[in-house]
Parts: sequence; structure tokens; C-alpha cells
Amino acid sequence: MPERLPTSAASAAELRSGRPPGKGATFIDPATLMRIKDLQLRARIVVEGFLGGLHRSPYHGFSVEFSEYRQYTPGDDLRNLDWRLFARSDRYYVKRFEDETNLRCHLLVDLSRSMGYGSLGYDKAAYAKTAAATLAYFLSMQRDAVGLVTFDERIAEQLPARFRPGHLHRLLLALERALAGTSTELAFPLEQIARTATKRGLIVLISDLLAPIDALETQLGYLRSRGHEVVVLRVLDPAEVDFRFEESAVFHDLESGRELYVDPLSARQRYLERFGEHAAAIALACGRLGIDLRQVTTDRPIELALFDFLSSRLRRGRRTLVRPAGRR
Repeated sequence: MPERLPTSAASAAELRSGRPPGKGATFIDPATLMRIKDLQLRARIVVEGFLGGLHRSPYHGFSVEFSEYRQYTPGDDLRNLDWRLFARSDRYYVKRFEDETNLRCHLLVDLSRSMGYGSLGYDKAAYAKTAAATLAYFLSMQRDAVGLVTFDERIAEQLPARFRPGHLHRLLLALERALAGTSTELAFPLEQIARTATKRGLIVLISDLLAPIDALETQLGYLRSRGHEVVVLRVLDPAEVDFRFEESAVFHDLESGRELYVDPLSARQRYLERFGEHAAAIALACGRLGIDLRQVTTDRPIELALFDFLSSRLRRGRRTLVRPAGRR
């Protein structure tokens, strides 16, 4: 077992408000986290540290429910009390019903060549896989059904949303595959999941979104029209965001294979303008569709991505993964 890593101490009040954790919070450095080869161990460390921080919160009346039971509250049907659990714990619990507990979540993870870029010793794909594994691990702890689609210009792996023994392990193995393909083709995998995900659920798209906007907006709109909640997690390397290059060099396009000699001093302004235009178009499309868009850079702790995911769902007022104690 590796040495215990520093973990988050995000407060429940911060989570509910959507504000980032304060200065007192500690997080796992992404570079340290990526050195852990086992993806499941990586996800477990993040989730357990994050939840440990919530449990240590000084704000009372807040808890994270993992089991299929919740505490009794006045007005609950007494026929649903679990008397055996009462005998063991001296507390009243009722069994939560399927509509209270079961979320169906599909994780769509971009593993195209552009996700292979990284300036920090690890690439965007490693970060995206870790974020997806963390969400899958967390949702599985909540007894929710999780599915996976990995793609480049085609679908590489597809697992239906399930909660059963061994499913999380198979999902994490599917995430481990190497990068393949060339371009990022978002339309086809989104169309495929729209056809197969007949029950309403949560779709989480994890990608750098370095692709045409029109097809993306059309397919995301189709998912929304079928009643799915959609969250987009855009993963970028810090160097892509601020173009932190100083010396002239030959740049290699990971998807097309083209090579281009670039003078950063002359290219930076135009690059930043076009990058900003693309980002604004993505934000506009997601805003029109009522989709929650989150942009993260790969130097940002994974705990904060999980924090964003949960706080977003709390603010939407929907069935949440982390709920106030004593409330249905």
C-alpha cells in the first residue's frame, strides 16, 4: 500500500453553495496521482479523500449516504422500518426505494489522438480516464448504474449502465486501453448513446472538444430532447489555454500528422483569438441546450472536478448524489 496522500477537506456548505473549497483545503497533486499505475486505486484514493473531507466538515446536518438505507424521518411509513438494523445500531432506518437510489449514468470518454497531448509529464487522456474512473467509483459506491463509451472517430468500447458485481472492474479495464484513431468524431458516439440509452439518465461527456461545433450541438440537443441530463467536462492542457511557448519550433498535429513550423511570438495572438472563439461557441451551444459545461485543465486536482460535478447537481435541485441528512 502506498503512503497515504494528502486529501481534500471541502466543506459541505461549500459544496452546497457551489463555491470552490477554501484555502484550508488540501488536494492530491495531479502529477503525484498519475504516478499511481492502477486506475482503480487512483480513483479510490481521490474518492475516499474527498468524502473524508466532507465527513470532517464543521457544518452539521450533512452526510453522504452510501448504503441502501437512510435514516427514518417523521412521516415515513413505519412498515418500511428495518427492525434488524435497529437492533444492531439502535437507530431507525428505512429502505430506500429504487426511484430514490438508482441513477443511470453514461460516461463518454474521448480517447482520440488529440487527447494524447500533455506538457506536464502526463497527457489529457490520463487525466480524462482518471476523472471518469473517479466518477464511476463514486457512483458505484452510491449503488448507481454506470455505463461507459470510449471513442475516437468511432466507438471503441461500450458498456451498458449497470450496477452489479464485477461491472466496475470491467469498466475500468475498458478505460485502460491505449489511444487510437485520428480525429475526434463526437457526432457518432453521441448518436449511438442516444439510440441505446432509452431510459432517462445522466450523460457525462469528457473531451477536449477540439471538433466542429455544429455536429456537437445537434447531437447534444438530441440527447436533451430525450430527457437526459447532460454534463460536459472539457479537459485541456494548460499550454493549450494560454499558449505558453517561447521558442520557435516544429509543431506536430497529433490527429492529422501534419507538421508546421511556428514562431510563438507571431502566432500567439491569433491562436488565442481563435481558441477563445471556439470556447465561446461551445459555451453558447451548451447554454442554449441547458447543459452544464465545466472546463478543467490537467494541473487542476481531480477532487475539484468531482466537486464541480456534485455541486452542479445540487444547484439544479434534482435527485442528488450527496443529500442533506434526514431529508428524502
